[in-house]
Amino acid sequence: MSWKDNVYFVLVETKESGNIGAASRAIKNMGFTKLVLINPADLTDEAYCMAWRSKDIIEKAEIYSNLDFALKDKSLVTGTTRRRGSKRGAIVDIKDGVKRIYDVAQNNKVAILFGREDKGLFNEEVERCGYLMTIPTSNAQPSLNLSQAVLITAYELMRCEELKDYHIERQFYVDQSELNKLYERLFQVLKKIGYISENRDIENRLINNFRHFFGRTGLTFWELKLLHGLCTHIEELLTHNYQYKGDF
Repeated sequence: MSWKDNVYFVLVETKESGNIGAASRAIKNMGFTKLVLINPADLTDEAYCMAWRSKDIIEKAEIYSNLDFALKDKSLVTGTTRRRGSKRGAIVDIKDGVKRIYDVAQNNKVAILFGREDKGLFNEEVERCGYLMTIPTSNAQPSLNLSQAVLITAYELMRCEELKDYHIERQFYVDQSELNKLYERLFQVLKKIGYISENRDIENRLINNFRHFFGRTGLTFWELKLLHGLCTHIEELLTHNYQYKGDF
């Protein structure tokens, strides 16, 4: 199985059927095969026309109504954006972002999110990403067509194997379902020790920071076990202290 089979190009709520076809062709141009569609437009003849010699990519595409279903078995989730801002987390140049994808994809599934043609990725979708990648463009016309963004991303990722000018970390990472369990446990432990207030905005911000922190690099199974062990130790100490106070 090639590492390319672990890379999933996820198109979120694509409005134009032709863009799905053109993106399919772009993916196959660079030797990739995995296309995921979230609430896509109807697949019309235009889609198949634009996917010249790449109809098999469309026919094998995974289609979901919810992003959660598409990401649950992915060890790394990244996104693409042209908009910057403090609330959008870590944003790196496409050339740097694909190197991490290449490393992780050697043994793990990776999702690359592409947003809507008109609005891109919403904040709640950005929050699912460990980091975002941006493609440098001219200020005169900074916005790329969806299929262009897919093509450039796939090209830069393909080039990683040709260049091989950096160390590859061949490790196995936990998927999003295990990470979500960890986030919830960390949240509950921090709540028990009084670190988190009852302010819901602060709670959400903390969870999002966990997502960006751990999602940026991925977690190995050993690291996951270590963090769960730390949570268990804190919970045991809290229980012991509570029982000790009760003896007086």
